[in-house]
Amino acid sequence: WNTDQGYESTLSAFDASLNRLGTDYLDLYLIHWPIPAGYEKDYRELNRETWKAMERLYKEGQARAIGVSNFKPHHLEEIMEGATVMPMVNQIEFHPGWTQMETVNYCKAHHIAVQAWSPFGSGELFRMPEISEMAKKYGKDPGQLALRWIFQHGVIPLPKSVNPERILSNTQIFDFEITPEDMAYIDSLKGGGGCADTET
Repeated sequence: WNTDQGYESTLSAFDASLNRLGTDYLDLYLIHWPIPAGYEKDYRELNRETWKAMERLYKEGQARAIGVSNFKPHHLEEIMEGATVMPMVNQIEFHPGWTQMETVNYCKAHHIAVQAWSPFGSGELFRMPEISEMAKKYGKDPGQLALRWIFQHGVIPLPKSVNPERILSNTQIFDFEITPEDMAYIDSLKGGGGCADTET
């Protein structure tokens, strides 16, 4: 978490997570935010120290994969300068209306998997008439259209639900394909996102 960044505090936070989960390793461990509050001036050094701890956890086999969340290209470059293990994942806000394609393309060029948190824009997607209309064209609901759009961009969507019907619905995106023209149209939509914008 943001308050746990730094070398020793990252290792302590990791141990605390293992204890809470009752396991001896994690499949994936991420730095949540590139610029923790109160560290705006020296966040670069803090990220580097945190990343050193992440590399140690990975090399020791305690974390099977390590990565970041909400990092833009310049944030990634700053930690990669002295890294011996490159970030494997960058989890970003990514959905129709908020694409962050510069970050997606940078990650792809550097073999960093991109995961889309909030693939429905915290529910804003369901209030976008353009998405609803296009979903009807494909015989799908707006959520399925958004997940398919994310998937076709080579990004891994991370939908959340406790509803069994919704969970099943979220998996039914592999029996259709959005045309290039419709992909471009969805790409052009604006609004319904940006809650994780990092300016520094």
